[in-house]
Amino acid sequence: MLRYKREITLLAEDAGCDRAGAPIVRGVSFALKPGGALQLFGANGSGKTSLLALFAGHIRTATGRLSWSVAGGQEQEKPFADSVFFLGHEVSVKPALTAQENLSFWATLYGADGRAGGEQIDAALDRVGMSECRHMRAGRLSAGQRRRIDLARALLARREVWLMDEPAAAIDADGVAMVRGMISDHLDSGGIALIATHDELGVASRKLEIGG
Repeated sequence: MLRYKREITLLAEDAGCDRAGAPIVRGVSFALKPGGALQLFGANGSGKTSLLALFAGHIRTATGRLSWSVAGGQEQEKPFADSVFFLGHEVSVKPALTAQENLSFWATLYGADGRAGGEQIDAALDRVGMSECRHMRAGRLSAGQRRRIDLARALLARREVWLMDEPAAAIDADGVAMVRGMISDHLDSGGIALIATHDELGVASRKLEIGG
């Protein structure tokens, strides 16, 4: 298993964020080193998704601070370039394209091309159990199958930090096991993961209750 070239650590110190100018989350503190994961639990509206957006650099820190650092290198208050893979609650799949075409679009965006890109797409489709559906338009697939295609993006991106919002949503029991295996392999490769979820995924991780 190939390890990531960068060893990234994420530190949150009393961090908080706002929504529409109103406080939503306060006092979040943790450190994630290479190989570490944190699962965020909390009711709908508690701020889990907002926290992911904060760590992705999509919104500003309202209180406290975030620190991103690379082993033996620099430290900064925002993610390093091309270090974050963000999986939102809504799937990033175009219904008019086939499963393979969707991943081809993302592979190109992530910098893969030619034969290598095609091999990566084949491997990603196989890993998420969608090889037999590669030529089906995404609009004809079930919600769980579309989620699997979206998850395959993580394998193409090859980024050290995974920020995931309900990665197992709409997926059956076999799919949950697949998600667990993907995250575990990512951590074994020296990556880190921050996961917003309602249900325990069975991943070796720390846990943080939001809004409790």
